[in-house]
Amino acid sequence: MIDCDSLVKIYKTDEVEVMALQGLELTIKKGELMAVIGKSGSGKSTLLNMIGGLERPTAGKLYVDGKDLFAMTDKELVEYRKHTVGFVWQKNSRNLLPYMTALENVQVPMYFDKDNKEDREARAYDLLCKVGLKEKVNSYPAQMSGGEQQRVAIAIALANNPKILLADEPTGAVDSKTSDMIQDLFRKLNEEMGITVIIVTHDISLANKVGRVVMIADGKISTEKIMKEDYRKRINDMESESFNGTDSHEEYSIMDKAHRVQISDDILEAAGIDTNKVKIQVVDGKVVISKE
Repeated sequence: MIDCDSLVKIYKTDEVEVMALQGLELTIKKGELMAVIGKSGSGKSTLLNMIGGLERPTAGKLYVDGKDLFAMTDKELVEYRKHTVGFVWQKNSRNLLPYMTALENVQVPMYFDKDNKEDREARAYDLLCKVGLKEKVNSYPAQMSGGEQQRVAIAIALANNPKILLADEPTGAVDSKTSDMIQDLFRKLNEEMGITVIIVTHDISLANKVGRVVMIADGKISTEKIMKEDYRKRINDMESESFNGTDSHEEYSIMDKAHRVQISDDILEAAGIDTNKVKIQVVDGKVVISKE
């Protein structure tokens, strides 16, 4: 579904240049449920904005659903944002119009899609039922909790049948119980609708709820965690709110096209490596990195 090839993004001001992405490479399959995790300034939101067609790279290529996103004209990008991606933002003020009911809010994106001939109100009602808000369809945002508002926002993001759902810190403004509920909702929508879901967050607890976790550090993919199959089966059979899995994922370091691998500070410290010179050997078929 998504193929990022050597993505570079540089933000420039009169005085400074900041490299948000440094040759990032990432492939995302159709129907994946995944999280992109990293510290503030690591480049995760920049990546999300590029997949969403909101920013163009300084260098590199990005293919979505077989199309070269950055060969598109501005008009083509508008159509792409209308039909291919749905956005869920952290702040509800970016998701909802306060003077409209939940039912009216969900219908708003449909009015911008001239090809949408189906009954807008009926579809909006169906989407609100999918996110568990059947009793709140005629409520205004001020009459709903933060978690309910965020679920309306997810219904809005699904209004025009997107292939990809992009969520930027969707649980950042809610309590842990509501966060669990929203995470479970993403998993349910992914399974039932087959939609590709990408969640950008700094919330490590998300790792227990998604099939794949990608860690970004210094504008590159540093590690990936893949959910183990036995854990996937267990979490599907249990209430995930009360299930705190341990040893749920297998972690891998990512080697880029130039055969470079990032090593975390924790690993370097544990190995006693405190200089930029290391010894690399192959021992019994394994690559061993040791202190100079």
